[in-house]
Amino acid sequence: MTDLIFSLHSWPRAIVHIDGDAFFTSCEEAIHPELKGKPLITGGERGIVACASYAAKKLGVKRGVPLHEARKICPGLTVLPSDYETYSLFSRRMFAIMRRFTPDVEEYSIDEAFSDITGMRRALRLTYEDIALKMKTDIERELGITVSVGLSITKVLAKVASKHQKPAGLTVIKGRDIARYLNDLPVEKIWGIGPATTNYLAKLGCRTALAFVQLPEKTVRQKFTKPGVEIWQELRGESVYPVVSEEKSTYASISKTKTFAPPTSDADYLFAQLARNVESACIKARRYALAPKKIVVFLKKQNFDSAGSEAALSRPCACPLEFSGVIRDLFNACYRPRELYRATGVILLDLVADSSIQYTLFDDPVHAEKIKDVYAVADELAEKFGKHAVHLGSSHFIETVGRGRRGPPTARERTTLEGETKRRHLGLPLIHVKT
Repeated sequence: MTDLIFSLHSWPRAIVHIDGDAFFTSCEEAIHPELKGKPLITGGERGIVACASYAAKKLGVKRGVPLHEARKICPGLTVLPSDYETYSLFSRRMFAIMRRFTPDVEEYSIDEAFSDITGMRRALRLTYEDIALKMKTDIERELGITVSVGLSITKVLAKVASKHQKPAGLTVIKGRDIARYLNDLPVEKIWGIGPATTNYLAKLGCRTALAFVQLPEKTVRQKFTKPGVEIWQELRGESVYPVVSEEKSTYASISKTKTFAPPTSDADYLFAQLARNVESACIKARRYALAPKKIVVFLKKQNFDSAGSEAALSRPCACPLEFSGVIRDLFNACYRPRELYRATGVILLDLVADSSIQYTLFDDPVHAEKIKDVYAVADELAEKFGKHAVHLGSSHFIETVGRGRRGPPTARERTTLEGETKRRHLGLPLIHVKT
């Protein structure tokens, strides 16, 4: 069946997907060359494995495993706290290198991105395969990490290709070669296909991606929702998802979560963490001139179960001072004194443009405008001195007792260069070099 042809043209479009290999530990190896090739994990501050190097993975250490179990599996394991500040710098450098080849780069996550290189062959005087390879080699040479690269005619196929030869692989799926790559690909490995859809496809007799794309279009449109139909189209070589290079400016919701260690049942500490979540979510909402109509808060227990509560605000608002009482009520509805909690979170829902908000007869417009002025100043100070330089009194408890971490702080956190403050660092990683 692999002689099926889904696209008569090899390159109607050319989409590259680049995926960092064990990105966090790769960044650590680039900074600490003496750790290269050794079993290494990040996540020491959380008590669980956030990222495992390939050397650790070979020994059976997996993401999400508690540290005490990881150390049993590998007694010589090197455990580091996650240095997200440095990882974001590597991420920005990686995306900047991709933009040398095309302006159409979509930052999908901290360690992966799509780029549309359609039409760039003449400008760069390279084939599409050579452009993808040069992108890969430049990233690896300049950053000291490895990446896996997929090149194909749609985003879903490019994602399939980048996973095909990990780590440090380059896989090219031309239009005429689609069936060969989908033949042995389990449906659960397809980007966007979750457990429920996997089980449903199994009932239809589809256990491979090829079996899925061979379903008649009429059947697919009858039995699947819009996302399922779009994935089916993308797998067949029909480009449905464009590479979106513009920064996202519209949101249906905004969420912020904070995991801390060790877990606690301390109500004051938990509420301080939750208040900080609310502040972070509202900072993002104000940045895009949005305001939520509803708010959800949740507490995640030590056994990973969650308890949540939702409330509608009297009117859309992104200034926590106005609805701090609502947050307290939602927290009280979730909190149980004898439970141990490991995370707090908030979700802002039904976001609307701030400029569209109308005051009702029962609102106090003068009071509301004064609070907006206060937050305008707070946001300006945050730009100068760092996020949460000005914060709610209810979140100040974590400033005095600590943010909740296990293990030592990162070298970057312990170091303040000239011109830096505790909250605001220059965009420079600390690289360890033997002299």
